[in-house]
Amino acid sequence: MPGPKRGMLSLFVVSAVLLTACTQPVLSGNPGSSSSPGPTRSSPGPIDTGEPTVIASGLDAPWSVVFAGDTALISERDTAIVRELLADGSTREVGTVGGVTARGEGGLLGLAVHDDASLYVYSTGSDGNRIQRFRLTGEPGSLSIGAADTIIDGLPSAGNHNGGRIAFGPDGMLYATTGDAGDPDSAQDRDSLGGKILRLTPDGAIPADNPFPDSPVYSYGHRNPQGIAWSENGTMYASEFGQDTWDELNVIAAGENYGWPEVEGIAGAPDYVDPVQQWAPADASPSGIAIRGGMLYIANLRGERLRVVPLDDPSTSSEILVGTHGRLRDVVETPDGALWVLTNNTDGRGDPGEDDDRLLQLD
Repeated sequence: MPGPKRGMLSLFVVSAVLLTACTQPVLSGNPGSSSSPGPTRSSPGPIDTGEPTVIASGLDAPWSVVFAGDTALISERDTAIVRELLADGSTREVGTVGGVTARGEGGLLGLAVHDDASLYVYSTGSDGNRIQRFRLTGEPGSLSIGAADTIIDGLPSAGNHNGGRIAFGPDGMLYATTGDAGDPDSAQDRDSLGGKILRLTPDGAIPADNPFPDSPVYSYGHRNPQGIAWSENGTMYASEFGQDTWDELNVIAAGENYGWPEVEGIAGAPDYVDPVQQWAPADASPSGIAIRGGMLYIANLRGERLRVVPLDDPSTSSEILVGTHGRLRDVVETPDGALWVLTNNTDGRGDPGEDDDRLLQLD
């Protein structure tokens, strides 16, 4: 599927030194549509920005939360345990992913559920990052996972920059973010799977309509993307950790080059796609993202805030939960339309409280 014209993405770009985090260039049109839109539904009401409700506590370096039907599943990075959230707010072990090597930012990372029957897991093994599929069995309250079926392996891994987010797009394909694993030049090398967003069939095959023949690479030039989501019209968004200058929110399109390590943030360079918004890393370090009711929500680690981006003007944003709950790793819309936020204060970089880590609800 062809990508957007770069001129469209940079039409309103001015020098990045003149911009602040909330006055980025406005994106015109829908350059990032990667697939036909999913089913439409009534837009939920606005989120209550007051004190959130604690849904669960005592989690150990949690990384991702997804739903199998109405049941929430949570990954713990360092223990390699997948947990099931029970009705009383407690959790139970669904299973432990074997062969996980938890070091630095590596370990058990992203989760995705397909057809409420298969759990996909992104994790770090001894020979690299991989995506595995597990059959979910049992009933809510007593779920378990079967044997691992490897979808793809040999993805670059390191103590940091592992990417790790996986999700099924509205086209039914599996998308995965990979970091540059400390090798910045790999992000520009389309033969490397580092610093990319990948696109696979649910069985791990390469879709025939991928932008590069016989390659799972969907987009490249990424440093460490950790959040992906789609709007109702099929536009794909991704959050990305920068280095020293700018973290990014990008609109993702097939075959496009997002610049790392040649550029960071909004550069106006004709060979690369600019982000639609950028922030100083001290205020951001964006990880998981979710779209709900025309708004894109970004969980921020170092910035310790939930950023809210209106999709009808993605160059702007506001902030909630600023500094009140520590590091935020993931955000997800629940089946009944609430918003859940996963804290990440026990990962070795935060300042954990007595009941950390927690799963919080914004109604």
